[in-house]
Amino acid sequence: MNFLRTKFATSPATARVAPFVIFLALTGCQGWFGEAGRYWFYLAKTVAGAWLIWDMRPFILEMRWTFSWEAVAIGIAVVVVWIGLDPYYSRLSELTSKIGLTKARNAAEQIPWNPALEFGKGTVLAWFFLIVRFVGPSLVVPPLEEVFYRSFLYRYLVRVDFQSLPLRQLHWVSLFVTALIFASTHEQWLAAIFCGLAYQWLVLRKNRLGDAMAAHAITNFLLGIWVVWKGAWNFW
Repeated sequence: MNFLRTKFATSPATARVAPFVIFLALTGCQGWFGEAGRYWFYLAKTVAGAWLIWDMRPFILEMRWTFSWEAVAIGIAVVVVWIGLDPYYSRLSELTSKIGLTKARNAAEQIPWNPALEFGKGTVLAWFFLIVRFVGPSLVVPPLEEVFYRSFLYRYLVRVDFQSLPLRQLHWVSLFVTALIFASTHEQWLAAIFCGLAYQWLVLRKNRLGDAMAAHAITNFLLGIWVVWKGAWNFW
């Protein structure tokens, strides 16, 4: 980690890109350890993500939580769209398998995250991993993703010297390209496009990143509430 901190201190791009890439790579490894193992690996990934945020924080001044009524409104609107649109379009993995880019998922790969099913309803482990699943998307994912997409990628697509571009600067092509790239890492790709545009709008409106981080956290937390309340484990 000392090596990473040194790189973060000397390279603004590395400080914003490397933590996200590491976290994304760990996410891709989640299914390698069996059904029970993926819960423990998710815990390890969440801890690693928190550690990365701690290491990168001194070098990314815009990575500061801020709250506003717009952040709350966008956070709620995104979760409504995310849930409301879900029955009406195919997920990303279904689309890519249809056109031959990926293999269709088998039944084992389609098992949703449900610790009560894996460890027993009401058990300590089931509750523990439910809490972990709330903490990761609500507190760890928003800083990592917002720093990469809204602070780095959006500006880098406009100007290599991305820090010289104000966060409030509107660039239409970059706005939509960034939203599309963001959507490419989410199964609910259509809702994710709206999500990416909405969070970027917050950054443009406020000229800061913290509101988008807050909106992202609100969206993920409320989605978690919906999952547990309705048993809609397919969202996890």
